[in-house]
Amino acid sequence: MRNFKTQISSALVILLMAFFFISCVNGKHDEAKSATETAETETAEIADLPYNLENPVKFNMPQNLFEISGIVFHNGDPKQVFAIQDEDGDLFYLGLNDKQSKYTKFGSKGDYEDLTIIKNQIIVLKSNGELHMFPISEISKPEAANVIKIKDLVPKAEYEGLAADEKAGKIYILTKGSKSDEKNKATSIYAFEFSADNTLKPAGTFSLPFSEIEALSGTKKIKFKPSALAKNPSTNEWYILSSVNKLLIVTDDNFKIKAAYPLKGGNFNQPEGIAFDKDNNLYISNEGGTLAAGDILQFKLKK
Repeated sequence: MRNFKTQISSALVILLMAFFFISCVNGKHDEAKSATETAETETAEIADLPYNLENPVKFNMPQNLFEISGIVFHNGDPKQVFAIQDEDGDLFYLGLNDKQSKYTKFGSKGDYEDLTIIKNQIIVLKSNGELHMFPISEISKPEAANVIKIKDLVPKAEYEGLAADEKAGKIYILTKGSKSDEKNKATSIYAFEFSADNTLKPAGTFSLPFSEIEALSGTKKIKFKPSALAKNPSTNEWYILSSVNKLLIVTDDNFKIKAAYPLKGGNFNQPEGIAFDKDNNLYISNEGGTLAAGDILQFKLKK
């Protein structure tokens, strides 16, 4: 009887060990399957971007655009790019292959971050949220006349991004950072309707939650500090650039985050500006560095 009980106990032990082994194997298989599916999903998301971020055409900028910041095209025409640089209140304009640029003064020295064009008005953003606006026809003069300064339009914060949606008749101002953003763990975007009399009226506020960017980028405890934004005219998606985080974020028309793409390699020294031309090609500007001039990178739309 004792031997029979011993045999039963031994059999149970063997069965339990076998069950445990099979469970471990299945668990590892499920983990491997999950990791494979995640990798495939990430690869699919990266493949969905219609631009090859690793293969740009580079245009070096003249010395006076060493600290190039924002860029924009008028009506998407790539024959002439408009740009600003951080320190001087000058609007620069040139062809992408030009060795020299022309410029028009619109303001005193200051920390200018981005610019846009809407209804033939050039608008330049200062880091404190102040706007400078003047007609594009003024670029034929050494110094622009009729420059309108707009203050106290947005809450106190640090700003680097400005863009227009010509079809919607709106402009968008993007925060780089503020106490409110850190508290809410999200970057704020302020929309304004551009009226026929060249005035701006509040048209809504949007946010980019850090948690969603973390989930898509694979970066933990991120403090997203974007430097520029532009709207893809063919897809109506917003492309939001972050120099600090070396990321490109893509959202829908209402700033719902869809994907995050890392800016890898040596092409992105300090990405500060972003724009699209009428053929939907993507452009990113970089400030110069120790061994590099300021530049604009062109990413052609994949065929």
